[in-house]
Amino acid sequence: MHFWHSAVIFCSTCLGAWEFPQKPVYAQGQKSIIHEIDDNVNIVTGSQFRGLTTYANLPYINCLSDEEAEGKKYDIAILGAPFDTGVTARPGARYGPRGIRIGSERKAPDFAWSVYTGRNPLQSWATVVDCGDVPLTWLDNNVALAQLDKAHTVVSGRKASNATYSAHPRIITLGGDHTTTLSALRSTFKRWGQVSVIHFDSHIDTWDPAVLGGGISDYAGLNHGTFLHIAHEEGLIRNTSIHAGVRAPLTSKKGDLRNDVRCGFSMIKARDLDFVGVQGVISQIKERVAGSRVYISVDIDVLDPAFAPATGTAEPGGWSSRELLTILDGLNGLDIIGADVVEVAPIYDTAGETTTLVAAEVVFSLIELMVENPVNH
Repeated sequence: MHFWHSAVIFCSTCLGAWEFPQKPVYAQGQKSIIHEIDDNVNIVTGSQFRGLTTYANLPYINCLSDEEAEGKKYDIAILGAPFDTGVTARPGARYGPRGIRIGSERKAPDFAWSVYTGRNPLQSWATVVDCGDVPLTWLDNNVALAQLDKAHTVVSGRKASNATYSAHPRIITLGGDHTTTLSALRSTFKRWGQVSVIHFDSHIDTWDPAVLGGGISDYAGLNHGTFLHIAHEEGLIRNTSIHAGVRAPLTSKKGDLRNDVRCGFSMIKARDLDFVGVQGVISQIKERVAGSRVYISVDIDVLDPAFAPATGTAEPGGWSSRELLTILDGLNGLDIIGADVVEVAPIYDTAGETTTLVAAEVVFSLIELMVENPVNH
């Protein structure tokens, strides 16, 4: 009798297990957490993990479309350049814009006050927006760079939101390999004239195309190691430009450096920081570009691979992320009319996403420099 009683209970339990939906089971004293839907619950704002991923949760505008950008003015535009077919080493930077945006998710316009400066550039005079990525072909570099040239021209050609501070918007480009900087320099030249380039990089990137790629074809001669040489040849940059953080090997003992000087660059080597300190680096940069408008280009490989492993041509012996951010903050006071962060290739990053995190922080420093230093014609 006891056996049949137990069997009946067991079978009843089995049948109950197949019921759907399952009835909740509570421990003694536990209350139900099931409640009716509250129509007053906010599902629009209140979390950085919502909607489409933009840089620092900024508003998105399709700045490339006249129709969609109609009536939507901005002062600083974040623009992605997903291009990496100009590299001489590891590809992957076409995913850089996406990675940098993900690295910035913890920031938002109402959650971006700096403990160092006490400022929040996303709550100042400037309207800062994310324009998304330029739709670049990956099959033909000439076409892709023509697309990027046009995109920069369109985005920078619109009327700024706050005309008191600037007639035209300024652009911060998320790369993409370093070839993409050439399109930005062409655009800034049209709007602002020649600029001094502050080039944070482990490489000089002024190689003559005949030395790097051009011996193969003219097509191959435009790449992430020659774009500054070409910018000089096109008359886009001044002879008051400067490299910072250089440490990579050269193709010749003297020829590369002679050409570098001809292209208008002086140089701060990575190990110079050990002797002159951060303030010394800041002073040298400011003295070099004084009195000119400035374009800042940050190749993430200026950092040591310990801090930024996710890049195409990593070089040991670089700066720390804190040193770079301190140097950038020290450039306050310069007339910065454009900037970029390039060569971020997320596929090589650590599980902690160290590279994309610091790249996002560098972008934020560049935004703050632009906000603190309006540039009018």
